[in-house]
Amino acid sequence: MTDSDRTRKSGISLAELAGELGRSWSGDGEIALRDVAPLESAEAGDLAFVRSEKWASSLAESRASAVILPEGLDPGSHNAIHSPNPALDFARAVLRLKPASRPASGIHPQARVDPSAEVDPSASVGPGVTIGARARVGARTILHPDVTLYPDVAVGEDCEVHARVVIREGSLLGDRVLLQPGAVIGGDGFGYVPDETGALHRVPHVGRVVLEDDVEIGANATVDRGTLRETRVRRRAKIDNLVQIAHNCDIGEDVVVAAQSGFSGSTEVGRGAIVMAQVGVAGHLRIGSRAFVGARAGLHKDVAEGSRVWGTPQMEERRWHKAMAALGRLPDLLRRMRAVEAKLGHRDASATSSEASAPAAEASPPASDGAAKDERN
Repeated sequence: MTDSDRTRKSGISLAELAGELGRSWSGDGEIALRDVAPLESAEAGDLAFVRSEKWASSLAESRASAVILPEGLDPGSHNAIHSPNPALDFARAVLRLKPASRPASGIHPQARVDPSAEVDPSASVGPGVTIGARARVGARTILHPDVTLYPDVAVGEDCEVHARVVIREGSLLGDRVLLQPGAVIGGDGFGYVPDETGALHRVPHVGRVVLEDDVEIGANATVDRGTLRETRVRRRAKIDNLVQIAHNCDIGEDVVVAAQSGFSGSTEVGRGAIVMAQVGVAGHLRIGSRAFVGARAGLHKDVAEGSRVWGTPQMEERRWHKAMAALGRLPDLLRRMRAVEAKLGHRDASATSSEASAPAAEASPPASDGAAKDERN
């Protein structure tokens, strides 16, 4: 029996999958697809995808039964689905070929549910889950083991809340919200006031958190409750692992935030903004719609709509690249300057020689101070 014969015994046909995706196809429409795999390791029965023409050589060597590739790219001898967005259609195909397993509906005997809570019969509540008074869990929502819902929490329909997530009192989740393991929603914000002796007293946080429809929160990320009002993450925002969102923040629709970034209190982020990893944002700032903030940037002032900034302190992208290029030339420029000073008699020649041979790191602080001064101006 050939590989082709074996793949026809199960799975979904190429033509059927292409029809579900709404895309055209070429080759053997009856070939059966059972799994997904990278181009380089795919075997018979696997579906792979090609991002762009630069992957054409890998495509030629691949043993995948079919590929999803950009429109206009020659599939060679491969069966293919032609797509204007191969990455998106491959993601959709993965869900079709490898659907996630779903726990059975109902409440596990080892879960603890307050009698006043409302849990839809189609929801799945795993072992060790605690659901507090007056909490509500919507249809088809999954609460994995050891999730804790405080009193008055509302979780919408088709949500998935992974193990050891904590959702504090009064928090509101829309539909199709996804919370990865260990996320904490609605914890107290970080706020203290000193008394006349300097002792710190906690500021009560009596607001709430609202996560709108289709929001995703990564593992061990935290979204603090509002001080008096609410902290809100708007529709379709995607928050990566280990992100801190402080009290009273407003994260806009379709925002993407990469890992280890932190937003101080009352930060506003406009629709479609992208914040890369390890960005730090001072409080009460606004990041405009469609703005881009480069990795490890430190924001001390607002970011305009559609702008791109990098660095600490933040700079416009082109200026930042020029500054980084200039930084590498500073040691040589310092040596040349000292040599000129020595010729003019402003400095001792031996000191010039010693300083000119100093490591580049010793020359960096003046450059950093200057860059900061330029930014303030």
